Amino acid sequence: MSVNDARGPSVDSRTTDRKAKLAERLAHRGCNTRKGAVKVVIPWPDGLHVAEPAPLITVAGRLERKGGRELVARCPTRQDAQEAADWLVDRFSRLVPGLPVTAEVQAGGGQFLVVLATGRR
Repeated sequence: MSVNDARGPSVDSRTTDRKAKLAERLAHRGCNTRKGAVKVVIPWPDGLHVAEPAPLITVAGRLERKGGRELVARCPTRQDAQEAADWLVDRFSRLVPGLPVTAEVQAGGGQFLVVLATGRR
């Protein structure tokens, strides 16, 4: 394995104050977010046909904090939207295990919208 491989070790630390005594942590090079300097991204599968997919980490944070509903993708066909909805429910069950999420497919404007919902917080 190369030293620059994404699975290689890396120290994850970032601060604007040189005198700060923050604990450093060990992370994989590919997982190193430098404490928020690099946004974490969960990629959507290439097999799903979605337009304007929402960033899933942001969606998970909002649903966990506030609850409610959020539009996460647009799809050209109902079948594509249902596949995306099924994938999202499975993904969110592992991403935020304590958050019961349901997905709904709604027709609108010649396309199909995928909406995630959870109870109000």
